[in-house]
Amino acid sequence: MKNNALLFVLKIIAWLPLGVARYLGAVLGHFLRLTNSRPYRVTQINLALCYPQLSAQELDGLSRQRMSQLGQAFFETPKLWRQSSQWLLSKIVSVEGSEHLQAALDNPRGTILLVPHQGNWEVIGLWVSTLTTMTSMYEPPKMAQLEHWIKSSRQRAGATLVPTNVRGVAALLKALRRGETTAILPDQVPPAASGDFSPIFGVPAQTMTLVHNLIQKSGSQVLLCTALRADGGWRLHFMPAAEAINSADQQTSLDALNRGVESIVALAPSQYQWEYKRFKARPEGLPSIYPKGS
Repeated sequence: MKNNALLFVLKIIAWLPLGVARYLGAVLGHFLRLTNSRPYRVTQINLALCYPQLSAQELDGLSRQRMSQLGQAFFETPKLWRQSSQWLLSKIVSVEGSEHLQAALDNPRGTILLVPHQGNWEVIGLWVSTLTTMTSMYEPPKMAQLEHWIKSSRQRAGATLVPTNVRGVAALLKALRRGETTAILPDQVPPAASGDFSPIFGVPAQTMTLVHNLIQKSGSQVLLCTALRADGGWRLHFMPAAEAINSADQQTSLDALNRGVESIVALAPSQYQWEYKRFKARPEGLPSIYPKGS
């Protein structure tokens, strides 16, 4: 019953004009801050870790902005799942680095798009799927009704979805070898067997080795990208990853991946997913960063 109620609310939200949805999202963000919610507490911890040079006042201001952006993302995403590709195209305010994307799509080597959790990453997948053949890994949400909505939206845009398991990785590799494109969220905490530690913002973070392995096996090129919230829609950014990400040395490649994530975050720090416990995995001997209950 709760799942059905949530789905009903999300479908109502999906009918709201984008500006109204974002306004309500900002109100939600204000509520998250006033109630000292878990997302707000984790955001404060992560920002203090990653920006030690900022004053307490600056960190507080950035935490407030982040809660507003988080609320807006929550309210605008159902609309993305409901609307057509034509609607989305009309909401792309600008595309920075479009020449890098076009050069990659013209290259037969295959393209890996690294899409950190910033702005609205759904926009990248839906938009790029209108330009080229796209294969992406997909982990269904626990709500079956929500899964159908999300999956049908992505497939309607032209994407091919594969499971987040060994079969899915094999499908990605085959797609890249055919010269196709895939999008990967590179800043999730992977299982210990699928990652290794590499610093991001100077803090050790368990980092996925999937990207390194795909590059080594496919020879694909790598772009970093994001869809930033802007007045009236989204502003897209594409930039080449550092050459070091292609290194056969895994640690060198992982370090380059995280430097790339940092460069994307720098475009709009308040739109990054700071409420995610990025540093919950710790190198042996180091204490937990997040207090119990945070």
